[in-house]
Amino acid sequence: MIDHITISRIQDAAQIVDIVSDFVTLRRRGVNWIGLCPFHDDRTPSFYVSPAKNICKCFACGEGGSPIHFVMKHEQLSYYEALKYVARKYGIEVIEKEYSDEEKQAQSDRESMFILNEYARDYFVNTLHVHPEGKAVGLTYFRERGFRDDIVKKFQLGYSLEQRDAFSVEAQKAGYRRDFLLKTGLAAGGEHNQPLVDRFRGRVIFPVHTLSGKIVAFGGRILRKAENVGKYVNSPESEVYSKSNELYGIFFARSAIVKQDKCFLVEGYTDVISMHQAGIENVVSSSGTALTHGQIRMIHRFSENITVLYDGDAAGIRAALRGIDLLLEDGMNVKVVLLPQGEDPDSFAKKQNAESFHRYISENEVDFIRFKTQLLLEEVGDDNIKRAGMITNVVESIALIPNSITRSVFIQDCSQLLDIQERVLIAEINKIRKRNYERKKEQDNRNAARNDRQEDEQVTASAESIGKSRRNVSTNSFDKYELEILRYVVRYGNAPLYRKFEKQKRKEGKKVIEEDVLVEEGPGVTEFVQYDLERDKIGFSNDLYRQMFEEAVAHMKDPNFESGRYFLAHPDPEVNKLASELMSDRYQLSKIHAKILGEEMGDKRSRLLERNMLSTYVPRATTELKNFYVLQKIEELKKEMKSGNRDDYVTLITQLKQLQEIKKILAKELGERIVLKY
Repeated sequence: MIDHITISRIQDAAQIVDIVSDFVTLRRRGVNWIGLCPFHDDRTPSFYVSPAKNICKCFACGEGGSPIHFVMKHEQLSYYEALKYVARKYGIEVIEKEYSDEEKQAQSDRESMFILNEYARDYFVNTLHVHPEGKAVGLTYFRERGFRDDIVKKFQLGYSLEQRDAFSVEAQKAGYRRDFLLKTGLAAGGEHNQPLVDRFRGRVIFPVHTLSGKIVAFGGRILRKAENVGKYVNSPESEVYSKSNELYGIFFARSAIVKQDKCFLVEGYTDVISMHQAGIENVVSSSGTALTHGQIRMIHRFSENITVLYDGDAAGIRAALRGIDLLLEDGMNVKVVLLPQGEDPDSFAKKQNAESFHRYISENEVDFIRFKTQLLLEEVGDDNIKRAGMITNVVESIALIPNSITRSVFIQDCSQLLDIQERVLIAEINKIRKRNYERKKEQDNRNAARNDRQEDEQVTASAESIGKSRRNVSTNSFDKYELEILRYVVRYGNAPLYRKFEKQKRKEGKKVIEEDVLVEEGPGVTEFVQYDLERDKIGFSNDLYRQMFEEAVAHMKDPNFESGRYFLAHPDPEVNKLASELMSDRYQLSKIHAKILGEEMGDKRSRLLERNMLSTYVPRATTELKNFYVLQKIEELKKEMKSGNRDDYVTLITQLKQLQEIKKILAKELGERIVLKY
């Protein structure tokens, strides 16, 4: 565990722009920063970062929070692991006790798998450099491939012994459980309590890192000749590893990609390593798998420019064509470089330095549409039927480009290359885009797209979005009223509802000075809400809201309590996320409340005006909840009275009249401006 003083130091040091910039390319917009959201398929920037509030928020998918919460969500860490990550970034020393065997077992499956992967990485590295077999086989292989020792250490390359269970035995001796060895894919077999078998035995090891450097998987290349055994074997998909969302080398490349504003995409592990050794660091690999939207999004967060490098043979050309349409669809600027015949990025990089490599790229890279057009023209020859099919193929790729200007430029190039009129190409592209749009629209309708909803539906959607993380997941009818009240508690906490000043005169020498003097201060927001709801015996029906309100009440007497800061730094990610939503200036008030505020509210982002009007807004919020509560009770009584002959009918009538009287009083209050008398 980490002591509270250290936690406070970490929270004080953590700057949201610094943290998010490690994972997302941000651009300034006014007082905030924006970028593509890392938590969903974001094609237009919807992820806002507020340095003033030290929070981030995506207004498309709803994710966001404090710097700590962002790291927790992005890197799939626990609260304390995220604290340690941020502490390392800012050079803050964290002293904590070693985990006991019991504490290791108490970690979640995900954390345990990350810990096991780190242990495996260290084991394989040590085996490569220390064990006789590792040095004789693994290290020799890397040196024969021309990899320098510093590059081998940089990429944390390793070796797994030929013995079928060497790693599994050592890992279990170190206290790691069989089930996690199987879940991570480091071992296989083990049915009916049989010994485990190492997945990567007899192979050199390539660890796969996340953006922050955590180990999520391994790739292994076999060195001995064996029949019916693949040259490469990779970790299977698991709770911590999804191959469609990972890129080999991204941890080492992200800074260089931002600096160069370009990313090189290659096929294999050794391609990445060789290019690093040649001084080209802005390179990643899809690890031999088909390119996915998840991988493209990761690159897009750092740069829109991507150059695909593949072998100059027929297989390399076919590989260059795979997945490129996905890049175009995601708005990437795609170029292709075919290396000389017989070369791959690994072998070619070994013969180059950074300067000569970049010179070759600049002289030989072409945009994808031109590359594809020229390539297909060579294939179809004079066959008019094939030529028509080829044109359709090229046009379908152009139609995927979202930017109309870029699309227009490619249409012009394609028209010249194919000797076909632009208007014909434009007409065909419009047909394709219309077809794609209709398909997308149908999909959006099935998913009930938020953009087509009315204002009331947007408010409901916002509440439901937040509600996904609530402990009582089903959003009840009181939810938006309770959420409105909690918003004021989180944002303002112990701040007084009002302050009353009077003009008073005082003498200073011969001068008479008139000044405003505080003569009365209202109750704090949390204190008022507690009193106003308790006197009518009304509480929060949502478990998460109730927990947060009770914690705020517990700090009512603390003069140094800052509610927003407290909840944004809360170790519970559900609390943290909801606090971020409520602290956001773009949180949408209920339609009724916003209408009452009217022109007074002006710009909804004007927090100062809202703070000055707390004496009006907070009582109104609690009154709205009471009013809805009474309306619900009236409906319930009416249903009971309609249910048939009842002995207590007279009692029900009396209760109904009482509630209707209360309803009139509340309606009058809601129809007028609510201001505390002072």
